[in-house]
Amino acid sequence: MSAPATRLRASLAVEDRLFAALAVVRVVVLANAVGLNAYRANFERPALAWSVLAAMAVWTGLVIWWCARADRRSWPLLAVDLALAVGALAITPFAKGEWFDASIPGFWVVGALLAWAARYGWHGGLAAAVLLGATDLLARDDISQGNVGQVFLLLLAGPMIGFVSESLKQLAGERDVAQREAAAAEERVRLGRVVHDGVLQVLALVQRRGTEVGGEMAELGRLAGEQETALRNLIRSQDSVAPDTDDGYDDLAAALGALAARPGVEVAVPSGPVRVPARTAAELVGVVGACLDNVARHVGEGAPAWVLVEDLPDCVALSVRDEGPGIPEGRLNDAAAEGRLGVSESIRGRIRDLGGTAQLSTGDFGTEWEFEVPK
Repeated sequence: MSAPATRLRASLAVEDRLFAALAVVRVVVLANAVGLNAYRANFERPALAWSVLAAMAVWTGLVIWWCARADRRSWPLLAVDLALAVGALAITPFAKGEWFDASIPGFWVVGALLAWAARYGWHGGLAAAVLLGATDLLARDDISQGNVGQVFLLLLAGPMIGFVSESLKQLAGERDVAQREAAAAEERVRLGRVVHDGVLQVLALVQRRGTEVGGEMAELGRLAGEQETALRNLIRSQDSVAPDTDDGYDDLAAALGALAARPGVEVAVPSGPVRVPARTAAELVGVVGACLDNVARHVGEGAPAWVLVEDLPDCVALSVRDEGPGIPEGRLNDAAAEGRLGVSESIRGRIRDLGGTAQLSTGDFGTEWEFEVPK
């Protein structure tokens, strides 16, 4: 779904909620209008007045039903809604007499005002307020300060509510688009990690072995190197946001213990299980695996490497150490700039997503990664 379509769907969802709330408001103001008119009963033509109130009641039920669906909220429907509110105001002098104080519809007219504001924003709210306010004042022979104050409130409320409606629709659309983009970014990063941990490692091995063997294998190695570069560029600069797929707990000690099957790798874990969320376990296995891949690639196949796991009260601590020549200064920055994301994404990115910390120590003594991840 495109971004404009997403924004439209979010806008309609906000509008649906606004009209659902407006349905309640319509019922309340109708009850208020009927109750006040019944209590005062100050009509010169009672039959006309009660006919107006009956029409208001029937229309309230109809407009609530029609506006329940977005595809029925057309401008002709809302125009009829506003016209009936104006008509109820205009007919008041004939039903109550020229010197009436309170109009027959009273607050019932705000239903049409709010509908125009919710549907058409501050422009619609202002237009409805001007029409209703002008009709109310023109229908009176004697205009009091209270009447002017009520019209002022209409002119203030219409545009304000319309502006809030527009803002809510815009924010909802932007939120939905941001959520979709974040989900897409998560998937790209996940696929990038899978590619790095699998395909890129194999291509790098083919390139290195092909160059060592020579002949036709050298050409195969060259092609593998080109594809490795292309894939690295494809996953370059992706945001590292891990998807939340926590659906249980796993034993991290058992998962990492399986890595001891690699040549030269020793894994030291606590005697009991280390219980962590399944997602955390999977990510940490990926981190340690990436570290060991780097040892095999830069130090040598079967080079000694040690993995230590500590189960602390509030976190899990891991370290991966080798006795290689260390990482030359600036190599990690150069690798990230060239699109080789092993350290920046498969290692640091995963730890960062889990809310943990990663510390690198390197030199003539070798290389050691130290990780702490909350449980």
